[in-house]
Amino acid sequence: MYDRDDLKRLSRKRKAWEERFENSPQTDPDGPPSGGGNPPERPDPFVTTSGRPVRRLYDPTDVAELDYERDLGLPGEFPFTRGVHATGYRGRPWTMRMFAGFGSAEETNARFKYLLSQGQSGLSIAFDLPTLMGYDSDAPEAEGEFGRCGVGVSSLADMESLLEGIPLGEITTSMTINSPAAAIWAMYIAAAEKRGISRKALAGTLQNDILKEFIAQKEYIFPPEPSMRLVVDTIEFGTREMPQWNTISVSGYHIREAGATAVQELAFTLADGFEYVRCSLDRGLEIDEFAPRLSFFFNCHNDFFEEVAKFRAARRIWAREMRDRFGAKNPRSWWLRFHTQTAGVSLTAQQPEVNLIRIAIQALAAVLGGTQSLHTNAMDEALALPSEKAARLALRTQQVISHESGVANTVDPLGGSYYTEALTKETEEDAYAYFRRIEDLGGVLPAIESGFFQREIAEASYRYQREIDSRERIIVGVNEYVMDEPLEIPILQIDPEGEQRQVERMRRLRRERDNRETARSLKALETACRGTENVMPYLLDAVNAYCTLGEICNVMRDVFGEYKEQSVV
Repeated sequence: MYDRDDLKRLSRKRKAWEERFENSPQTDPDGPPSGGGNPPERPDPFVTTSGRPVRRLYDPTDVAELDYERDLGLPGEFPFTRGVHATGYRGRPWTMRMFAGFGSAEETNARFKYLLSQGQSGLSIAFDLPTLMGYDSDAPEAEGEFGRCGVGVSSLADMESLLEGIPLGEITTSMTINSPAAAIWAMYIAAAEKRGISRKALAGTLQNDILKEFIAQKEYIFPPEPSMRLVVDTIEFGTREMPQWNTISVSGYHIREAGATAVQELAFTLADGFEYVRCSLDRGLEIDEFAPRLSFFFNCHNDFFEEVAKFRAARRIWAREMRDRFGAKNPRSWWLRFHTQTAGVSLTAQQPEVNLIRIAIQALAAVLGGTQSLHTNAMDEALALPSEKAARLALRTQQVISHESGVANTVDPLGGSYYTEALTKETEEDAYAYFRRIEDLGGVLPAIESGFFQREIAEASYRYQREIDSRERIIVGVNEYVMDEPLEIPILQIDPEGEQRQVERMRRLRRERDNRETARSLKALETACRGTENVMPYLLDAVNAYCTLGEICNVMRDVFGEYKEQSVV
């Protein structure tokens, strides 16, 4: 982008500038004038949240190898560094998709309707731990956990209550579910079809990213091989039957929440994405059949520029690999479309109102990084599930950014910044270094089995916590600017009688359904699992017979077994 002679001249000028600073008198910025010396730099380590050193100044010499057409391009054109849409947010704002779920299906349904009335433009469903682990609400393993970290859904009846009155043909829905994703998705499809809404009209995203469960979140049920089979079954079914649905959202969010750096989040997420592509190709799908419906889900942490660079590097890497490695011809297959959630792990129980500021900065970075949809966490999430007021303020944060900040008026406003472009390039290079290490281990599944990802994340998490403990890294309200004051914000209380009502509902369901049809559909599902057929039609049959989630997952447990992770040293 720059003439070589100009770069040499700028390099000499930069070096002289650095030397003048190093050799000039250091003055106290708060003291009296002393003849023009420079204030000394603080002793703090100038590093990103992930520990990358940050130089004092960035200029054209830091991006000397950057080729505009090859590395940036125009928005909406390969390699999509500057965004997948030519008009950015001038054509369509990002989807404001607030993650919600607690207690019973009826309670969460009421919260969804409230958020839609406040201007939310898409649903995002959080499920409770028993649902995530494939247990019914009345199973012994689920005792005391119903509705605590999301909504409990154990059958089609629960799903019907959850979605009652929601215009499923007009909105998009995201569901954060992984190991039992195929069964929960079948319930969603069945609930819509019972209301006369065609599956082809349904739009949304199924998280369905089992690899990141083995890497970070640990909410797995079955071993890796059958788990991957289920994921590919959903990709194949969605490709054939549901053209508006993203059947997988490859998720870096939970990898980051487990303690990974920004580069680790990026590299591990994209490596997982490449693995899903390879497995779908092995199934016999054509790359351009399914790749346009793949999507991603990233975390957005506190370091503003590091997060923007991560998103821009992600688009460039994915576009290049899909085109050059996997041979995709359709430009939509090259797009990396992603949802973002602000960093739950960054929120503090101390001075929770300060979380509003963290969330606003993170949300702004996500928008300037080009996200397609966004969830903003609530200020009270380090203490409890969000109260109605906290959820509303989180949504209002996005609305202020959209309507008042001006950042959506032009496409990729940070593009061309020396710092942004240098950081994007360095992030990309570090991600490729991780890809090589993963390939050297034999690929993603062998790397999981060897504990590679787990060790990398554990070491990064330890370094970060050590920096906080030693006060090398300041967290406002935690290790600096500490206040001893009582909590003043309202905390959401879960209905203490909700679990018993759910248990009674499950008993009634089992009494009133056609149990012969239930048994028949479960036997058919077992046969499909033991064979090689796509299990989605059998899951739809089972949920329409009001088989419970636990019954379905127990069939799969019997066939596939349960995964037990080896300890990582």
